[in-house]
Amino acid sequence: MKTIYEIQQFLKQFGTFIYVGDRVSDLELMESELKELYQAQLVETREFQTALLILRHEIQLEKEKSK
Repeated sequence: MKTIYEIQQFLKQFGTFIYVGDRVSDLELMESELKELYQAQLVETREFQTALLILRHEIQLEKEKSK
């Protein structure tokens, strides 16, 4: 996974569709869902780490934009 879009497509495979309307909230919810999938051992460690890094980076960028 390299983009937010790829993470969204990955989560859709598990029936998770996320759209709250607020970009930061969407990203945080995606992070939460990803953590749950990882704890349930449905996601490989490498995939989890990569996706988490991408999400946290994007959250940081969005929060900086809104300042």
